[in-house]
Amino acid sequence: MKVILIKDVKGLGRSHDEVVTADGYALNFLIPQKLAISATLVAVKEAETRRKQVVDQGALDAALLLQNIASLADAKVTIVMKANEKGHLYDAVGETDISKAVKEQTQIDLPAAVIKLEKPIKELGTFDVPVASGETFGKFSIVIEAEA
Repeated sequence: MKVILIKDVKGLGRSHDEVVTADGYALNFLIPQKLAISATLVAVKEAETRRKQVVDQGALDAALLLQNIASLADAKVTIVMKANEKGHLYDAVGETDISKAVKEQTQIDLPAAVIKLEKPIKELGTFDVPVASGETFGKFSIVIEAEA
């Protein structure tokens, strides 16, 4: 049975994709769970329109993200945290902390989801923060200082 996915379904496809699946799976699981709709002509055209809108929005988001990263390269983002005498933080700095600091200090809205730290930062110093969203990549620097 041909269906159009409303949401991403692991192992089957992404939102707005037209997929062929077993009748029982579509009728007993996907459609009742509001994960898919039957692939009628009208639904297929609407899905293509929505898919195009999502792609266009993604391109706009990528351009905005590139612009934000470029402006962050010049800005100095500082996070002040409690640390011991060896320079180790009592609490790690994660993506949400960095996102909040960027918003407060530069008025640039950088979602925590696009910040790609390998692991939370747990010491004082200057760090490069990688940023990625789709095909857009970049980085900026932050400074972690000890509370006085």
